Amino acid sequence: MAPFPITIDELTADPHPALARLRAIEPVSWVPVLDGWLVTSYSLAQQVMRDAETFTVDDPRFSTATVVGPSMLSLDGTEHARHREPFVAPFRPTPIRDRFAGVVEVTVTRLLDGLAPAGHAEVRADFAGPLAVAVMATALGLAEPDADAVRSWYAALVESVSEVTAGRPPTAAGAAAVRALRESVSLHVDGLTPDEVVSNAAVLMFGGIDTTESMIANLVLHLLERPTLLAEVRADRSLLPGAIEESLRLEPAAAVVDRYATRDVEIGSAYIASGDLVRVSIAGANRDPAVFPDPDIFDVRRRNARANLAFALGPHFCLGARLARAEAEIAVNGLLDRFPALRMAAPASPSPAGLVFRKPPALFVRWD
Repeated sequence: MAPFPITIDELTADPHPALARLRAIEPVSWVPVLDGWLVTSYSLAQQVMRDAETFTVDDPRFSTATVVGPSMLSLDGTEHARHREPFVAPFRPTPIRDRFAGVVEVTVTRLLDGLAPAGHAEVRADFAGPLAVAVMATALGLAEPDADAVRSWYAALVESVSEVTAGRPPTAAGAAAVRALRESVSLHVDGLTPDEVVSNAAVLMFGGIDTTESMIANLVLHLLERPTLLAEVRADRSLLPGAIEESLRLEPAAAVVDRYATRDVEIGSAYIASGDLVRVSIAGANRDPAVFPDPDIFDVRRRNARANLAFALGPHFCLGARLARAEAEIAVNGLLDRFPALRMAAPASPSPAGLVFRKPPALFVRWD
């Protein structure tokens, strides 16, 4: 099996054409620039993520652990359960409705009230990011958080994780963000040390803030790029959940997840050695035509759109999936209600970018 020629820049800017070629000819491929295997088919991505005994996150090379320390994201088995279980209850369906829906609605209204007079905004920095910060501050019990400071922390964490994923060392800014978070987190969790609480708060923070911010920005971008569809969604809000799922499928906020083989194993036609990096391309799996016909088409009526793998699968399925979906729906409903003339501020659409976390670098809109 020949190494597949692809660059980090290609994976960062627009990986979808290369992922489609890989999926068609070699769905588990050795990619030298990643120093590991890349899984691009839906069925094999499911297999890897569900089998934590064979494909583990518990490895010293795991990017997030390198940046923030051991957490529920970088542990498996009983240690994973010990770290994850204390955080599960607030993210169950009923607590989300009771604890978070009101916070989301109030914050959306406050942000839109503040933005309305200007007639324009940048969706990520002015709306989606501050919304996600407010919700996660509530979830994590951050003591009087400054929204700009919290956003700078998670941006530094995201950048540091991306650097490690690209084979470079973690950043000093990422380490500083972990220290700042340690000083602000007021949670006490039985069974976890203070450092373990901070590590888990960090992964929840950049998952709950960056991923949700990206999810909302990608969704708004997908709708604004399709004025006819936008008009349909305005007129029939029952289409919005389908639009959310299609946006998650077409451009997942987290494009890849990493695993490490615990033994020699064959998957697809690849023979993987114990210790090898196995990188699951969520972006590739979500466009597998064997599961999603016409996978590059944004179809809000796609019957199986919710089968997308944007929130991963198996023991590391995202705790905040329900909350992120609720935030996106409330946020976009608010935008559409408040700004009937919402449109792109520039003639050219920005393109999502990022090796691990994909979103438009900026999304400028107008409604005046």
